[in-house]
Amino acid sequence: MSSSPPIPVVCALIERDGLVLIAQRPPHKLLGLKWEFPGGKVEPNEEATSAIIREIHEELGCTIHLTRALPRFTHDYGTVVIEMIPFVCALTPESPPPHPHEHVAINWVRPEALLSHDLAAADLPVVASYRLSRTGLD
Repeated sequence: MSSSPPIPVVCALIERDGLVLIAQRPPHKLLGLKWEFPGGKVEPNEEATSAIIREIHEELGCTIHLTRALPRFTHDYGTVVIEMIPFVCALTPESPPPHPHEHVAINWVRPEALLSHDLAAADLPVVASYRLSRTGLD
């Protein structure tokens, strides 16, 4: 475990028509070709809610609104420790469709099929808390 504080990272579970958006990382980046919930690092002095809106606009060219937060947690990748800050979101009515600006692909997936994709390790607990948060919503 690193002695430096965890790096705050936001991610979005964007819902549409009963599906959730996942994005595939570029092959040349850390965790290349793994699927993930889109998002990124929180900048210094930036609120997590502002960071997720900014990151989704940068990565996918769309606009979102937050519907609820999921529990934060830390994940140790060995070389880096992150504080994962997940949000459940939806596209705004005026948003263009998501387009992968920084990913090689995007895919809309049924929530129950999320674990059938090769997800980044830090996204696995996000799936678990998302499923718990949906109990009684279906």
